[in-house]
Amino acid sequence: MTAYPNTQLLIDGVWRDGSEGRTINVVDPSNGEVIGAVAHASRADLDAALAAVQKGFEIWRDVGAFDRSKLMRKAAELLRERAGEIAPILTMEQGKPLAEAKGEVLAAADVIDWFAEEARRTYGQIIPARTAGVTQMAIKLPVGPAAAFTPWNFPINQVVRKLSAAVAAGCSIIVKAPEETPASPAALLKAFVDAGIPAGVVNLVYGVPSEISEYLIPHPVIRKISFTGSTPIGKHLAALAGQHMKRATMELGGHAPAIVFDDADVAQAAKVLGGSKFRNAGQVCVSPTRFLVQDNAYDQFLDGLVDYAKSIRVGSGMEADSQMGPLANDRRIPALEELIADAVQQGAEVKTGGRRIGNKGNFFEPTIIANAPKSARIMNEEPFGPVAIVNRFSTLDEAIDEANRLPFGLASYAFTRSAETSQALGLRIDAGMTTINHLGLALPEVPFGGVRDSGYGTEGGSEAIEAYLVTKFVTQLTA
Repeated sequence: MTAYPNTQLLIDGVWRDGSEGRTINVVDPSNGEVIGAVAHASRADLDAALAAVQKGFEIWRDVGAFDRSKLMRKAAELLRERAGEIAPILTMEQGKPLAEAKGEVLAAADVIDWFAEEARRTYGQIIPARTAGVTQMAIKLPVGPAAAFTPWNFPINQVVRKLSAAVAAGCSIIVKAPEETPASPAALLKAFVDAGIPAGVVNLVYGVPSEISEYLIPHPVIRKISFTGSTPIGKHLAALAGQHMKRATMELGGHAPAIVFDDADVAQAAKVLGGSKFRNAGQVCVSPTRFLVQDNAYDQFLDGLVDYAKSIRVGSGMEADSQMGPLANDRRIPALEELIADAVQQGAEVKTGGRRIGNKGNFFEPTIIANAPKSARIMNEEPFGPVAIVNRFSTLDEAIDEANRLPFGLASYAFTRSAETSQALGLRIDAGMTTINHLGLALPEVPFGGVRDSGYGTEGGSEAIEAYLVTKFVTQLTA
């Protein structure tokens, strides 16, 4: 049994307590018990981190891309070697089953490897000149020190994309990781430290999120921010960054539609989408939530999804047979109960689930709601929990209208055997990502990001490193 570690700040290459000695308790969501503590950064600690990240940038920007890549690959290998040690820590603080936790750690190593290769391919251009003897170059340079703000649902995954892109580009970074789940992000950064990254290039702080973001974002040392979290907070931080002309990447909330057509493999759709819906107890920004099913497939799909939900074994993530753990925060239980009650009051039917499990820990039943009206809150607010809404549609246009009705545009899903329908969905669904007939999102090599109220920028694929680079034009007349 892995012991849960207390978590310190990482500033200028040193793991240390907060200067004022303050800590924040960490709670096991499976039983509500305090399992450890995380250091609380003071203003003096933030100033120390800012000084360190500036110093780290001045060192790291001059390290060649080839050497940056080699160090990152070493960090990835360390992370893989330690996956068996890190996964129980992630499960204890976040709640997800051990298999999912280990998968998150290993996937993070793949992300590091991807960006390690991107570091070596930040090509510039030679631009043909109009005059003999003139050279025109567009070169890529690191934007400068970055600040990253990440949530608790994927404590390693949400950090590693920002961290890896920054480090690959030659930037330094301060990570403000989640206080609810602090130890697993610390293990990620430790892999970089142990791989030999210079002091100050990667830094880690915890504390009051609003106080840290409102101090770091306007600070002149910070040149780039990346945030993953709710749309309201994202809008606030984006506005703050805009006031100071800071680059920003925003990966915000969603309310993903999942469209199932009559011609689909309906049983397979129910199985695949059910697995995606209840992964991490539904606490996933790209989780399918509004299931839109064509009339002739509706009953079969609903029955299949209900059967899938009923088959899920809910329990502590540390138990080998658990397929879904607790919600990470106790505040989510009354929030889900209110959304479900509102939907039922407006005529929706609860086909299975809908209640808390027991009175210890944050366990909630996998829940399927049918025929929720558009006026129900759950049709308009992201539940961020193990709740699926299954409604009917008749025509393609009707399905696309509903898919695009909300201001969110992160992920979307569809199942159909029609090439014509697939093409229409890819072009007409207003979302940053659409996956058809399989789950194809969030691989290191593909774009990951949203549109409209789900944010802007991408944290995957070949474009992701661009957010941490500036293009500088240099022209020279040779004598």
